[in-house]
Amino acid sequence: MSLKKTALWLVVLSLVVKLSGFLRESIIASEFGATSYTDGYLLAFSFITLVIAIISGGFNNVFLPLYVKNKKEAPEATERNANGVMNVTVVIFLFISVLGWLLSPWFVPIIYPKITGLTAEVTIEITQFFFLFMSAIALNGILDSYLQAQRIFIPSQISKLSATLMGAIFALLFSDQWGINSLAYGFIFGTIVGIAIQLFFLFRKGYQWSPTLKVEEEFRRSFLVLLVPALLNAGVGQINMFVNKAFAVSTGAGAVTYLNNASLITSIPHTIYGTTIAVVIFTLLSEQVNNQKKFQDTFFMGIQISLLTLAPIAAGLFLVGEEAISFIFERGKFTADDTHNTYLALVYYLPIVVAQGLQYIVSKSMYARGKTNIIFRISVTTIVLNLFLNWLFVGPFGYPGLALTSSFVSVYYLVVSTIFVYKDFEKKEATRLFGLIGRVTIVTTVMAVPLYLLKVYTPISELYSLWQLMIIVPLGVVLYIAGLFVFYKEGFHQLLSIVKRKVKK
Repeated sequence: MSLKKTALWLVVLSLVVKLSGFLRESIIASEFGATSYTDGYLLAFSFITLVIAIISGGFNNVFLPLYVKNKKEAPEATERNANGVMNVTVVIFLFISVLGWLLSPWFVPIIYPKITGLTAEVTIEITQFFFLFMSAIALNGILDSYLQAQRIFIPSQISKLSATLMGAIFALLFSDQWGINSLAYGFIFGTIVGIAIQLFFLFRKGYQWSPTLKVEEEFRRSFLVLLVPALLNAGVGQINMFVNKAFAVSTGAGAVTYLNNASLITSIPHTIYGTTIAVVIFTLLSEQVNNQKKFQDTFFMGIQISLLTLAPIAAGLFLVGEEAISFIFERGKFTADDTHNTYLALVYYLPIVVAQGLQYIVSKSMYARGKTNIIFRISVTTIVLNLFLNWLFVGPFGYPGLALTSSFVSVYYLVVSTIFVYKDFEKKEATRLFGLIGRVTIVTTVMAVPLYLLKVYTPISELYSLWQLMIIVPLGVVLYIAGLFVFYKEGFHQLLSIVKRKVKK
């Protein structure tokens, strides 16, 4: 399969994985609502997210390039070292599994100091279960690195899909017998199936496992030197996540679930964007790093496309977010009140839709120029800011204040990073950026105002949520394109050229 076809399949599968996540959350909402049970499960799942971030954002980013580089020079020695690294990592996580299972009743209340009652019981019980299988979750992530090194990308996506779907299927089939635990059982079962799928493709490619814990000194030293900062980078976001959830549990039952569901919806645009357009822009930036003019133009193009695609999505979610939440979640034990409470969090999360999409381009440009230390230093400051703003906002705003904090931190990260990028650019580039922001704001307003008036002054808001979405979303697209054509022709032609290129492919 060619890389172009592989990339297309990856995009399709990433969308399927994301949609399967919504299927799972929809089933959770229907079966369990927004309660202490769902809060407890989500708090426990944070430890799974931490391990996945450590492996994918830390381990893999170091292991993969080192493995590929050394395999060209000494293939047999590299395979032995890679086996040693994998085996040692799994053994370490086996110890972590045992310790986590034993100590969960002690450290869960420390991490979530405000947790009480049923939420505490559910969190501790499911955390203990998850820790029993942490080595399997780590192995699943490590195998992904091996597959990528062999240019085999599809099985890892299928593995992710397996874990997500099995969680949903188990919740649907066994919630009466096992309650909220059925989600955890399904996720782990799907993870084990994912390991089997990845191993099948690896062995078919000629992979040979050896039971060694030995790693050559030079390979080990190179690996560890790179691993430490990579793990620190991967850990910053997870620390902020634990801080947010620690504050959320103090605001009442259901708060963690509301924030989780709202975050899932706002994450779709920039997740899809990050796996498609941002990857292409990163490649171009890396190729043009020594050509200042081309680098600046490519960077601006990335920012331009980001704003043109994500700004109207954020505005659209403000207008029809409650209807989208209702359609996805509102059934069974998830009530209309739960929908409204989730929407309150969604509104405060909306700046993240644009900010994180733009951050992809800003960060990629800094990575292309080797400014990883600056990125790390900026990201570390977000921990302190996140902690302070959570303390400041949770009192007057409740759980939506935690969403507001996330947006503030995201915008802060973007602004500071952008300032560092533009220090190396010509001064006229900043003027060009502000002009772009002004034009996109005008066009987005042209789209949003008529839709808002339509909702307020017509009976459309009385229709079922799906019918509202089917009317307002297409109308919004038409209004936005018309606004672009009238007020920002350059942006209109830029988007048109992207569509044409995709059609030709």
